[in-house]
Amino acid sequence: MIQKDKIKDWTGRLIGIIETDTVTGNKVIKDWHGKIKGRYIKRLNVTQDFYGRQVAKGDQSAMLLRD
Repeated sequence: MIQKDKIKDWTGRLIGIIETDTVTGNKVIKDWHGKIKGRYIKRLNVTQDFYGRQVAKGDQSAMLLRD
């Protein structure tokens, strides 16, 4: 099952969505257009950008929405 969490800025404007697979714990991070910005892979405990490059250890999903 997929759980969708909306991420908003301080004014209430939608800046992204984090989709979490509740079975595996993996996450897909999308901007407000729906474009994939990156992924969090729970098994490896790493956050990857759109190109598959490791950008952080641990779950740093919201960091990918800063642009």
